[in-house]
Amino acid sequence: MANIGFIGLGKMGHPMAMNLAKAGHTLAVYNRTRSKADDIVAAGATAPNSVAEVAKQSDTIITMVSDDAALEAMALGKDGILENAQSGSTFIDMSTVSPEMSVKIAEETAAKGLSYLRAPVNGTVMQAEASTLVVLISGPQACFEEHKNIFEIMGDKIFYIGEDEQARYMKLCINMMVGMTSFMMAEALALGEAGGLDWDRMIETIKNSAVGSPVVHYKEQTLKNRDYTAAFSAKQMAKDFDLMLEAGKASNVPLAMASLGRQNLSAMIATGRGEQDFFGYIDLLEELSGLKK
Repeated sequence: MANIGFIGLGKMGHPMAMNLAKAGHTLAVYNRTRSKADDIVAAGATAPNSVAEVAKQSDTIITMVSDDAALEAMALGKDGILENAQSGSTFIDMSTVSPEMSVKIAEETAAKGLSYLRAPVNGTVMQAEASTLVVLISGPQACFEEHKNIFEIMGDKIFYIGEDEQARYMKLCINMMVGMTSFMMAEALALGEAGGLDWDRMIETIKNSAVGSPVVHYKEQTLKNRDYTAAFSAKQMAKDFDLMLEAGKASNVPLAMASLGRQNLSAMIATGRGEQDFFGYIDLLEELSGLKK
């Protein structure tokens, strides 16, 4: 069994780490809010007091944090991973961060004699709990093969994509399409509602049509119930769109539709909907269209 350190026990990181503990791996976990580790410790993990302690005692160190700044602090800080990990260990980051930050981490990791895998995930909290995430991996292929069994504990669709930052770009491409689906769905539903279509029948028909993608199926009840409790908030999606647009700018790829989508998310945030699920854009559109009952 691997000797794993897991840093970041948020909505996604917590169930991912829990599944590693249940699989019987030697696991050390760290989160700034220590109480989030309590049930994982009860499942057999330990909870050292610092990132440095986790790094020192782990052969494989996994991070699942919120953004570039958090990853930089955890990885490159004085008391962070790279200053304290053993030479020859492997650093796996599963966060959604910019390709630029990932390149910086890769350079520093190589200088310290560590291996580095980028492994962002696609999926929901429920999928994380059920170990059915999609895991997108890039980095040295031999290192991926060595750690594939770890990824298979957290996900059931494992894709090795390339040697460098390909996994970062793949994650942004997927999230771009997911986000844009929410805006297209909102506009279609608002137009149909204005035209007198029954709300539930509309959603059911779209779900079973040529445009009934998996994300539409997953969000069916969210839309039917108009319950926009966040599985992934508008603020979180806005952060990901910022990463997409920065990557597009750096690559001279015009992302006109994504740029407009980011404005939709800004409108949600400005009207107090930032903590709603990003599919709650329909709620704002109904208000703007005079359709709110």
